[in-house]
Amino acid sequence: MFNSKFTIKNLNNLRDNMLGHLDIEFIQVENGLISAKMPVDQRTKQPMGLLHGGASLVLAETLGSVGALTHIDDNEFVPVGQEINANHIKSTRSGHVIGIAKPIHLGKTSHVWEINIEDEEGNLVCISRMTVAILKKKKKKV
Repeated sequence: MFNSKFTIKNLNNLRDNMLGHLDIEFIQVENGLISAKMPVDQRTKQPMGLLHGGASLVLAETLGSVGALTHIDDNEFVPVGQEINANHIKSTRSGHVIGIAKPIHLGKTSHVWEINIEDEEGNLVCISRMTVAILKKKKKKV
C-alpha cells in the first residue's frame, strides 16, 4: 500500500525538527522508493572535515522512517525505528549526499529498508539497513 498523500512538497514543509536543522530535502517519493539530499557542511562534518557517520545515519533513518510512513495507513499505525546499521564506504568533504531508500520487506508489523547514500558523482558513501516497527496507534482517552 502506497500512501500518496505524502508528497515531496508536504514532506519538505516538515522543517521544525532534524530535517530543518540539517537541511534535508526530499527529492523523490513514490511507491517503493524515497530519496533525499543533505548538504555536507559545518552541520554535518566531523572535526577532520569529513562527512560525519552520524549525519549519514540521520539521513538513513529519516528515509527509512518516512519510507515506512508512506507505505502504511497513518490513521491507524505509526512507524518507529527499531534497529539501524551502516557501513561507511567512502568519505566526502563537500557538496551534497543523496540517500536512496528501497524496501526489502513490507510486513504488517515491521518493515526493512535498505538505504544507499551516494556523493554527487554517484560514488557509494554509506550503505545502511533499517528495521522499522509498525505500531498500532493508541486511542486517545476522552
